[in-house]
Amino acid sequence: MRIDIDTDVCIGAGQCALTAPKVFTQDDDGFSTVLPGREVGAGDPMVREAARACPVGAIRVSEPAG
Repeated sequence: MRIDIDTDVCIGAGQCALTAPKVFTQDDDGFSTVLPGREVGAGDPMVREAARACPVGAIRVSEPAG
């Protein structure tokens, strides 16, 4: 699993950090970011729900090809 956050789209609503706090956080400016070492989701089943909860669709979760 790969997690990408479009920082040009993120509005800092924080829904991802509320939904999957072991994977997402907010930076000093309030924008969403992935916690260090959690770039692949760390097996958290709430990552996809966090992406769905983003009101502006800034989070993309994808599976590597193969």
